[in-house]
Amino acid sequence: MSIEKLKAVHQVQTRWIHFPLHPETPTEGQSLADLFKHRDPADLEAMRENMRNLMSEAGLPYGDRSMTYNSRLAQELGSWADTQAGGDAVHDLLFDAYFVANRNIHDVEVLVELASSAGLDADEARRILTGRIYSTQVNEDWQRAWREGVTGVPTFTARELYVVGCQPFPVLERFVQHLKELPR
Repeated sequence: MSIEKLKAVHQVQTRWIHFPLHPETPTEGQSLADLFKHRDPADLEAMRENMRNLMSEAGLPYGDRSMTYNSRLAQELGSWADTQAGGDAVHDLLFDAYFVANRNIHDVEVLVELASSAGLDADEARRILTGRIYSTQVNEDWQRAWREGVTGVPTFTARELYVVGCQPFPVLERFVQHLKELPR
């Protein structure tokens, strides 16, 4: 995975800032065919193939995704997980659930299962999710994303520079090298 290699090679630190990716998606999810119903079916297949290639180039798995799911609760889980020892693992599990296994990451039971798989307390995860304890944090992240003009995920940003989208390691490495060369 590009970002993991970047962390290891260049000792960069990352912080997750959440982004409202299709916040209008219903809680039960929506088929990609419905989401892109005004596009030619061949375009949808081309989009899937492009995403599969980008993921492969970045060293990431990608399943036969047919649905999109509302990621709001997953983002709230991620915000909480970031405050827990070992909680960073939940982000990879959320990625796999969504992009590989085509699971509904808005479903509290799915999220509690993922939190538990990451070694986090399942009862506490359920309390966090049902109580919407991290809703304000995610709202602040969304406001920041809108304010800074973020248009896609992931977006890597530092010193008012941006790299948008799933990128292979050499692209991210050039970004880091460029940042190191900039005057303070």
